[in-house]
Parts: sequence; C-alpha cells; structure tokens
Amino acid sequence: MPQPAQPTFPTAILNDGREMPQFGYGTLKVSDDEAEKSVSEALNAGYRLIDTAAIYENEEGVGKALANRHDIFLTTKVWNDSQGHAEAKTAFRESLRRLGRDEVDLLLIHWPCASRDLYVDTWKALIELREDGRVKSIGVSNFLPEHIDRLIEETGVTPTVNQIELHPYFQQREARDYHRKHNIITQAWSPLGRGALLDDPVIKSIAEEMETTPAAVILRWHLQSGTAPIPKTSSPDRMRENASALQVFLNRDQMGRIDALDRKDGRIGPDPVKLGNEETAA
Repeated sequence: MPQPAQPTFPTAILNDGREMPQFGYGTLKVSDDEAEKSVSEALNAGYRLIDTAAIYENEEGVGKALANRHDIFLTTKVWNDSQGHAEAKTAFRESLRRLGRDEVDLLLIHWPCASRDLYVDTWKALIELREDGRVKSIGVSNFLPEHIDRLIEETGVTPTVNQIELHPYFQQREARDYHRKHNIITQAWSPLGRGALLDDPVIKSIAEEMETTPAAVILRWHLQSGTAPIPKTSSPDRMRENASALQVFLNRDQMGRIDALDRKDGRIGPDPVKLGNEETAA
C-alpha cells in the first residue's frame, strides 16, 4: 500500500542569505542511546532540521543518524561553561567530534549568562568559526534585545537566529518585534508549552473546528505568526502529528483567539536574566 505523501516543509531566509527549514525537530531530553532512532524517525517523517546542543549529551547519537546526510540542516550550541573565545572554539571542536562532522549549519550561544560577561568574546569566536567555514551560520539562544544590541555594536555582526521559549501562553511579542526589525529569525523552543497547551479549551475548540489535533493547531499558529518551531517528541506518531500542521490553515478569527491566550506569567522555562551555569536549560 503506498505511503501518504510527506508534507512540504517551508523554509525561512536567514539574514546571511541562507535558507533554513522553518519547522524542525528538537532533541532536548532525548538520550544519546535514543537519539539515533528518534532522529532517524524524524527524517523519515520529512523533517530536515535537527536541533541539538552540547548540554543535551546526545550529539553522538544525532551524528550517527545523520551519517552521510548532508542535506539536513543541523544546529548545535555552545554551553554556558564553555563561553569565552578560546573555550568556545575548543567546545565546538568537541561537538564536531561527537557529531562526526566537519561542519554544522548553525551554531548558537546557548544562554547569554550576562553576569559572566563572556558572550561577546564567545560571539567573536563564532564569527571566526564561520569565516573558517566550519560553521555556515551563527546565532544565539535565549538572548534579550539588550544582549543582541551589544553583539551588533561590538562586532557589526547580527545573529541569524534567536531561539527562545515561545508558545501561545508566552508569546514574546516585544522580542519578536525586535527580531523582525533586525531581520533575525525567531525560533521557538517548547512551542507546545511542554504539553500544557494541548488541553486548553480554546486550542481544543479550534482543533475540533479544523478536524485536526491540538498540537497541529498550535504549531500552525507558530508558522503563520512567522516563528520557526522545533517541537520535541520521541514518538514517531507524534512526529507525524506535529508535521500535519503543515497541511492546515488557521483563519483570522482562529489566529486571534490563540493570540488572546498570552499570559504575563506564561514562562515555563528559566529566565535569561537569572540563569547561570547552575540551572538546567532548554
């Protein structure tokens, strides 16, 4: 029996001119032992962006799944205790070794850790890695506008991406406006609010109207809002369910009802202002 056609995954244009899939697969809390299988399942479901990080401790498994696959957009990140010019370069070499690759598509600074005042030196290291050709694009994660302003002022290089917590309960409108002004892609981690949104009455009502799933509704809201979600799941069925967001479209009323779910207390992950090396992060 023929398999159903895979949905078409949209792309976003980075400010360095490169294309990045707008919809990807995140590997937070996927163990190294599970990563090869989970990432392979994601590839089979049509995903073409895989997001990992040194702190996830699964780069080896991700690398095994991507062996000889150079058509996949791969992101990894420099962790907090590896910040600094030389330290970041050493950490990135270790990431490449674990991944079994000569280069990655996107390298991010995982958190600003502004109190340590090393993120500008780390950014300068990422610029050099890009110039050396070992990284194709560079960006940041969990940075506030004030942090990005400083990067731009001191180096003249604007991040291509800022990966932040973003979901209907925590919509980060000021950050998104800032990113649009600077042509930075807003990539969303925990785009489903770690599952908390799946039982929201508004989301469930729209899912019933659309004859789809709550996850597809939320992820479609991300796409139509211009953000780039990277949902995580180990279930092949949920991978396909998430990807079904690419096959539905929300009307203006439905988008407005989801927009109205934003909360002042909607954050579920760490606060970038407070986070240091002692906290576990996304």
